[in-house]
Amino acid sequence: MEKLFDFELTGRLLQLDFVLMALAAAAVLGLVAGTLGPLIVMRRMSFAVHGTAELAFTGAAAALLLGIGVSYGALAGAVIAALLLGLLGGRESERDSVIGVILSFGLGLGVLLLWFYDGRSNNKFGILVGQIVAIQQQDLELLIGCAVAVLAVLAIIYRPLLFSTVDPSVAVARGVPVQWLSPLFAVLVGVATALGVQIVGALLVVALMVTPAAAAGRVTASPWKATVLAVVFAETAALGGIVLSLAPGAPVSFFVTAISFTIYLVCRAIAYVRSRQRRISESGSAASPVPVP
Repeated sequence: MEKLFDFELTGRLLQLDFVLMALAAAAVLGLVAGTLGPLIVMRRMSFAVHGTAELAFTGAAAALLLGIGVSYGALAGAVIAALLLGLLGGRESERDSVIGVILSFGLGLGVLLLWFYDGRSNNKFGILVGQIVAIQQQDLELLIGCAVAVLAVLAIIYRPLLFSTVDPSVAVARGVPVQWLSPLFAVLVGVATALGVQIVGALLVVALMVTPAAAAGRVTASPWKATVLAVVFAETAALGGIVLSLAPGAPVSFFVTAISFTIYLVCRAIAYVRSRQRRISESGSAASPVPVP
């Protein structure tokens, strides 16, 4: 326990350049994940995020084997996954099965590529659960560039995308181009998912892409408020996870997921208390006698 909460060691590590670079990358990722998260939850794409992460893992494994930047490989794999999901999963009835097929294929191929890799085992492990020491200046620059592009595109399509998410049938009747909004949003999600591979790993990137938004949805029904809360929750999980992982030297993914899950439980508790108070208030109003004039 002393090793886990060694504040002096944590303070010294926070002065290192690679830690500051990892914190900057986590802050950017938290902003993107929190912004996209409520739309992912409303569009029921949580499973799609997991499937996209598996092909991001495959792309990262291929990049590791070829000796190129892991970030570039993860980005390419995630974009390919998003395009495949958009092309093959057009029908809602087929979407889950298509995601399952792509997920299993991507994971199997990624495992094979890692088997061919003869380098350090830490590099293999880092793709799965994150490795902040592997984040270089070029990785941070790529992350910031992709984040700016994702947020810019999202700002342009946000209103029609939200409309088609809340009421797709009416959106189609109003002429909203739903047929290309869905694949475009899938690509944005794929890019954001790829950005999280080096920080939290391919297996647990859902903790930042979905859990903060799911928690925010428990305490507010407003899309704008949910987005703000999701960004705050994602930033707390990403930055807090890195800081807590420094002293023990443990994988950052555990702390990110633990913080995200704790926030989710707190939000569920708040929603339960609110619902209970509302029922008591409504039952009290119904039981009160009506005055006779």
